[in-house]
Amino acid sequence: MSEGEAPVELANRLIRYHAPISKALTEERTSLESALIPVTAYIVVACAESYLRYPEMMRTIDAALPAEEIGRRARRPGCQVDPCYLWSIANFFLLGRKIMTMTNAVDDDPVETATVLGFWERAALAYRADGTRQAWDTGASRIYDKATADTLLADAVAITDDAHRSDVKRFNATLVNHLFLLYFDTRAGYGDTGPYPVPGQPARTLLVRDFYRLAHGDFPWSEVAEDVPYHHLTAALVLEGVQSTFTDFGTSNHDPEDYLDRLVAFGLYTTDGLPAGELRAVPAEEQDGIVAAVRAAQSRHYRNIAAMDRDEKIRAGAYVYFSFLRPFAELAGVADELDWTVPRDLPEPLYELMSAMQGDNAGVPPDETYYLPFPEVSE
Repeated sequence: MSEGEAPVELANRLIRYHAPISKALTEERTSLESALIPVTAYIVVACAESYLRYPEMMRTIDAALPAEEIGRRARRPGCQVDPCYLWSIANFFLLGRKIMTMTNAVDDDPVETATVLGFWERAALAYRADGTRQAWDTGASRIYDKATADTLLADAVAITDDAHRSDVKRFNATLVNHLFLLYFDTRAGYGDTGPYPVPGQPARTLLVRDFYRLAHGDFPWSEVAEDVPYHHLTAALVLEGVQSTFTDFGTSNHDPEDYLDRLVAFGLYTTDGLPAGELRAVPAEEQDGIVAAVRAAQSRHYRNIAAMDRDEKIRAGAYVYFSFLRPFAELAGVADELDWTVPRDLPEPLYELMSAMQGDNAGVPPDETYYLPFPEVSE
C-alpha cells in the first residue's frame, strides 16, 4: 500500500489494474469443461471460498513472513510461488467477490479486498524484481537470475538428431499430461519462465519449464504417484530461431508454433532434497523410468476419477484451486497451521447451487466491466 493510500483506494487501483487483463485472459482461454470433470463448478466453489477465507489466511502468512520476502525467496526453481499462482491468489479472490456479491450473501468490504490485493502486489513486485507486476506487463517472465540460468545451460545436452528430439518431446508431453490430470484438468502443475538469453548465441533462447508435485504430495489422491521418483523437475529447453512470449497462466506462446521442432539442447534437473536454490542434473538414462512411472500413475488416477461421483470431483478440484495459496504459506512456515478444507465456509444452499453449474464456455460480453470497483467515497 502506498503511503497515505486508504484501503478503498488501494482496492480500486488494483481492481482497475486486474479487470481488463483478466477479462482478456479469460477470453483467450480454451474450454473450461471436460467430459470427465465438472471444472466450472469446482472453480466457482473454490473462488467463493477464496473470497470468504483468503483475507484472514493472508494476514497469518504475512505476519509470519512478509509478502515481499515471499516474492524474493520464490525466485528459484522448485518453488510453486510462480506467475500462475501469483495471478491466481488475486484473481480467485476477485472472481469470488464477483460471484458472492451477486448473491447478496456477504458484505463487500474494501478492507478485506485491500488485504488480498495488497499482499499480492507486494509479493508480485518482489518476485518480478523489475518494477512490473505480471507477465502481461512485458510479455516476459525472466524470474531466475543469471547464475541459475547459467547452471541450467551448463548441463544441457545438444540435440543430435530427430529421434533424440522426438524423445524429448515425448518426455515433455508425458509429464504435462500427467500433471494436467493430477491437478484436475488445470495446467497449474507446470510453469514456463523466460525467455532467457544464451550467452554468445543471439539466435538462441532458454525456456525453463518447472514441473511441480509430480509424485505423492498434499493432494489426497496423489498416492497414485507414489512410485514417481521425483517430486519436482526443471527442464532447460534451448530454442533456436523462436520468438516467445509468456503469460500469467504460466504458459508460453511461440512463433513458430512448433517450437519444439527448433529445440537444439535439453537439460533436466531436480531440486529434491537440496538446499533452496540448488539444482542437480538428472541423468538422461533415467528419463525412460520416469515416463513409465508417470504413465502408470496417470492410468491409475484416471480410473479413480472415473469412479468418483460429481460431488467428490468438485471437492477435489476445489481443493486444487483453493490451495494455490499453500506454497506462500509453505515459504512462510505456516502451511500446517492453516485449514485447507474446502468447501468450509460456503453456506450449504450456495454450495448446492454452485455445484450444479455447467460451463457453457460463453465469452465475456464486450461491454462488461469484469471486476467492479467499490463506490468512490465522497469528501
